[in-house]
Amino acid sequence: MHAKNSINVAAEQGAKLVVLPEMWNCPYSNDYFAKYAEDFDDKDASPSFSLLSEAASCHGITIVGGSMPEWNNGQLYNTCCVFGPDGKLKAKHRKIHLFDIDIQGDISFKESDTFIAGDKPTIVETEMGRIGVGICHDMRFPELALLYRAKGAHIICYPGAFNMSTGELLWELVQRARAADNQIFVATCSPSRDSTGFYKIWGHSSLVAPSGEMIATSGCEETVVVAEIDYSAIELQSAMVAGYANCGDMRAAKELYDRMIEKNSVTWVAGYGKCGDVSEAKTKVM
Repeated sequence: MHAKNSINVAAEQGAKLVVLPEMWNCPYSNDYFAKYAEDFDDKDASPSFSLLSEAASCHGITIVGGSMPEWNNGQLYNTCCVFGPDGKLKAKHRKIHLFDIDIQGDISFKESDTFIAGDKPTIVETEMGRIGVGICHDMRFPELALLYRAKGAHIICYPGAFNMSTGELLWELVQRARAADNQIFVATCSPSRDSTGFYKIWGHSSLVAPSGEMIATSGCEETVVVAEIDYSAIELQSAMVAGYANCGDMRAAKELYDRMIEKNSVTWVAGYGKCGDVSEAKTKVM
C-alpha cells in the first residue's frame, strides 16, 4: 500500500511521470526474491503488476514501475514495467548488469545467485517523452546511457537500491556523470532506508538536469519528490558542449570507438568490476 499511496500523492501534486524504487514490493534479499516474484503474464497472480496498471489508468499518468522480481518460464528476473496513462504495459526492462559485491568486513551480496540477467536495452515512447530504462547497477555502465541518448531519449529512469558503501561513494556521482556526459535528464528512485534489514539502503532519490546539476533530491526517509522537467534544457545544454550538438555526433563517436575496440587499440585497465569487463558490457547493450 505504500506504493499506491505514494503514487496517489504524486498524482495529486500534478505529477504526470511517476518513478518507483527498485524492489518496491519486496525486501531486498535473495531470501525473499523468489517468494515475492510474480508471473506478469498471469494477471490474477500478479497483484503488484495489477496495482501499477490500475494506478496509471486511474490517474492518467505514466508509471516507471521501479522493479519487481518476475517469474518467466521458470527463471527469475529483476524487472521494471512501464505503464501508460491507459494502464497498458508499454515496456519491460530486465536488469542487464546484476549486482555482485564482496567487500571483506563490509558487505557480501550476489544478485546472480538468484536472478538471470536481461540482455536488451529498453527505450519507450511515452506521453512524457522518450524514456530509457535501467535498474540500479545498470547506471554504472556509460555505454547504456550513451545508447539511449543516441536513440533520442529525453530522460533515463534508474530505479535503484545502492547500499551504504556504494551509495555514499557513487550514487550522486554516477547519476550526475550520466546526465552531464549525455546532456540528458536522469531520474533515480531508491527505497527508503531500513536499518533493521541485512541490506542497508542509501536512499536519496534524485532528479538531475542535462548539465549535471541536481534539480531535486530526497533524504534516506520515505517521501515523495515532485519536480518539473523542461526538455528544452537538453538542446540548450547540448549546444554548449562541443561535439554533442546532435545525436549524429554521438553515433559517429560510438562507431569510432567500436573500430578501436575491434582493432584491439584499447588499453584495458583491471578492476572495472566483477560483473564483466567493458567489452562484455558493450556487447550486451550495443
